[in-house]
Order: sequence, then C-alpha cells, then structure tokens
Amino acid sequence: MTNTTIRKDVVIIGAGAAGLMCAIEAGKRGRKVAVLDHAGKTGRKVRVSGGGNCNFTNMNTGPEHYISLNPHFCKSALGRFTPDDFVSLLNRHGIGHHEKEDGQLFCNEGAGAVIGMLVKECREAGVDIHLNCRISDIDKKKSFKVMTGSGSFLSESLVVATGGLSYPKLGATGFGHKIAEKFGLGVTALKPALVPLTFSGNELSLFNSLSGVSVKAGVGCNNREFCGNILFTHKGLSGPAILQVSSYWNSGDVILIDLLPGIDIRKIFIEKHQSRMEIKNFLAMYLPKRFIQEWCEVYIRSKPLYLYTDADLREISGRLKDWRIKPTGTEGYNMAEVTLGGVDTNGLSSKTMEAGNVRGLYFIGEVIDVTGQLGGYNLQWAWSSGHAAGQFV
Repeated sequence: MTNTTIRKDVVIIGAGAAGLMCAIEAGKRGRKVAVLDHAGKTGRKVRVSGGGNCNFTNMNTGPEHYISLNPHFCKSALGRFTPDDFVSLLNRHGIGHHEKEDGQLFCNEGAGAVIGMLVKECREAGVDIHLNCRISDIDKKKSFKVMTGSGSFLSESLVVATGGLSYPKLGATGFGHKIAEKFGLGVTALKPALVPLTFSGNELSLFNSLSGVSVKAGVGCNNREFCGNILFTHKGLSGPAILQVSSYWNSGDVILIDLLPGIDIRKIFIEKHQSRMEIKNFLAMYLPKRFIQEWCEVYIRSKPLYLYTDADLREISGRLKDWRIKPTGTEGYNMAEVTLGGVDTNGLSSKTMEAGNVRGLYFIGEVIDVTGQLGGYNLQWAWSSGHAAGQFV
C-alpha cells in the first residue's frame, strides 16, 4: 500500500453506468473527479445487459415501472434526464440503436460501444479512472478520506455507485450498503429480483422434463401481471414474464399463469365439444405439443373432447387460464439481474441524491432502493440518478 495522497473535488466509488455518468457531468462542471473500482474493467454489468447487446433504456420509462418503498423518489431524476437525452448522447458519438418490443432500445454495436462512449466522455471531462483499486477504509472529518491499495483519496464529495448484490461473479458486493450504514443511513430489506423461480415436487418433475421449452403466457402475483414468454428449466421457471413477476413475489406466494392469454378456451371447448380429437392433440393447436402432452399427464387425463362433461371442461378451462403454482424460492443473486431494496430513500434528496445527514455524501444507481422492471429501466435509472448527482457534487 502506498502513502500517496490524491486530492480531488469528487471521488466516485464504482465505474459502472451510474458512476461514469455522474463523473461525466461533474467533470463537465469543472470538478476534479476520480472514479475508483476494484474490478479490472469499467461497466462490467453494462457489458452483460441485453445479452451483451446493451438494452440501454426504455422509451416507456416512468415511475410506474419502478419498485421502491417511496414510489415518488425516482420521478425527479427520471424527469430531468430522459431516454431521449441518452439517445442524443449516442447520436453525438455516431452510435446507432434499434427498438425492440415494448419500447426497449438496444445498441447496434453492442455494449462495448456504450462503455467506450462513456469512457471517452470521462476522458474529455478530465476524469481519472482507477481500476483494480481496492478500498480498505473510508473516513470523514473535514473531507472524505478513501484509503486504497493505490494510496488515499481526499475529496469534498463522495459518491457511492457500487450497485447491488446481483452478479457476484462480476464483483458485486454489499459494500455500498455497508458505507450507508457506516454513515447512519438505513438500508431496506434486500432480495434477488428479475430472477428465475425454483420449484419442488410434481412441478419440478414436470418442469425438468420440459427443460428448454418456451410458452407465451400471462403471469401474475400480488396484483401485478406480465405477458411474455416463460421458459422451463431443470430448476423451475425463467423467461421474461417470470423474471418480471419475481420482483413482486415473496416466499409463500402463489403465482398465477394464464397459458392461453387472449384466448377464450372455454368458448372454444363449447363449440368443439363433440369433437373426437383427444384433448392433448386439440390443445397442441394452441400450445407447444411437448408441453401440453406433459402437462396433461400431470393435471388431466387426456381423452376425446366429446367424452368430457361440461363440468370437466369448465374445470380444465380454469386450470389452463388460472394455473396456480407455488415456487419454493429463486435462483438467488448469482442469477438475478438486479437487487430489490437498497439505501433507504428517506435519507436521500430526490433532487441531488445527497444524504440528508452527511453533507457531500451521495448514493446513485442500483445501490438505492429503486428497482426497475425488465427492459432497460434499470440502466435508465443509472443514467438519470448519476446525471442528477453530477449536477451537484
């Protein structure tokens, strides 16, 4: 460990999406900025966003797509740096993008182009980025003092942009939450979110046999419903609709699956009641054959439609439209895209991201109790919260 002391106006812990955005904005204001990260590369979670294609924002961004104990907290930052603002930044650098379903925007050239743009902006703003920089302690007297293996950093402002607990293989830790607690801020309950769900018993046996099969369905839990693909895995269920609902699922909750969204199967059964086709073959016109054959083995005895009573078909319709199953858990932080919960927003300014009880201390990005739904919302929160803090640090 060196005895070098480096003086800066702003020190930012975390060279991810939020940290780099904050550094750019602070640097543009003439602030002397250092970004510290224990990893060997910048933007490690940005690199895996959208399967490496970087789902960098969503044009439908609004507070209704975020989960927080204070649902109003995110409004100010999101309103001051919007998806259009980030698109303008990409355009200035000649980086193309395209829109997929539900307003999701992806980078044509992949995540590397976005990270390269952010690093270039940092360089042009005079920001110093220190990688492989491990922090041993943080203190505050007149200034903040961040002690690292590369020496000590003194600054007026300290920004914590360390992310959450998801993707520990990429270096995620609870360091940011520990900093918050050290300085007297609360941290809300934490759990993996946007994460596959696990099952046991009959469901697990069924899902195991269906591993790799995908079905479009409506999935609901705790009064939230999402429509999209569900993917059967050897541990349970994944896919976009399952990841979405996982953020609202709590241990012991049942999830509701509509296997035929937009289809009135009860009405179809009435119309086709005299058919001599076996029900599993009939339903294979609407659902993957492999899925419905396995599903019928577990839940209904397949026979020709005309042999079922009206009551039987009503019950089968109900199960298809309102299939109720209870997960045993999730695949945890290793498979979670984000962490639900974080630094309690009651202790932060929604305008500046500054802690109310410690002048000059800021928290941005995923480390805060603001969690977006799937589809680019979490990166937009990183850009918006980083930009907000960068105006004031």
